[in-house]
Amino acid sequence: MQISTSFLNSTNPAKDLKILNETDTDFIHVDVMDGIFVDGRTMPFKELRKIYKYTSKRLDVHLMVDNPKKLIPKYASLNVEYLTIHVESENVEENLKLIKQYAIKAGLAISPETKVKEIVPYLPLVDMILVMSVEPGKGGQAFISKTKSKIKEIKKLLKEYKSKAVISVDGGVNDQTKNECNEADILVSGSYILSGENYQERINNLR
Repeated sequence: MQISTSFLNSTNPAKDLKILNETDTDFIHVDVMDGIFVDGRTMPFKELRKIYKYTSKRLDVHLMVDNPKKLIPKYASLNVEYLTIHVESENVEENLKLIKQYAIKAGLAISPETKVKEIVPYLPLVDMILVMSVEPGKGGQAFISKTKSKIKEIKKLLKEYKSKAVISVDGGVNDQTKNECNEADILVSGSYILSGENYQERINNLR
């Protein structure tokens, strides 16, 4: 199981990124919000770019924005492994192709109330499906229990369409809810890891 650590709720991102850089977390999960697609808003790209110097980890960027097109080139300039947009956002196919132009793995996020069938048209362009196990936009929410069956449904779909995309789960993931995500490949966790005194120990618990 791979771990992607989110610092959305960090009160001192630079310090936390330095500490996480010494752990074996696979990725640093970067949430980007525009205040339109979701209520929350994250710091501007210029400010975010400054704090990334504190980690050499590959980034797992999650664009919770209405129009990803203008942000994709900016984030593609960073040390990005996955760049994810929402299936509910605008111009999905066009934006997935744009991500691919930068030789970056393309992710497609699906919100809790969105039907799994919505991702089917885009499977040939996708390297990762990000299953939201909370409503997008706010950290610290409780894990939605029906996520387990959604992961199963997506796994079956990927097999049916011969897709090699991995499944990531984001939202309310901790040492208890991880058991609901056994069929996923990547777990995104922020509050659980950062609320512990020993980040590596929390990461080990999730694996």
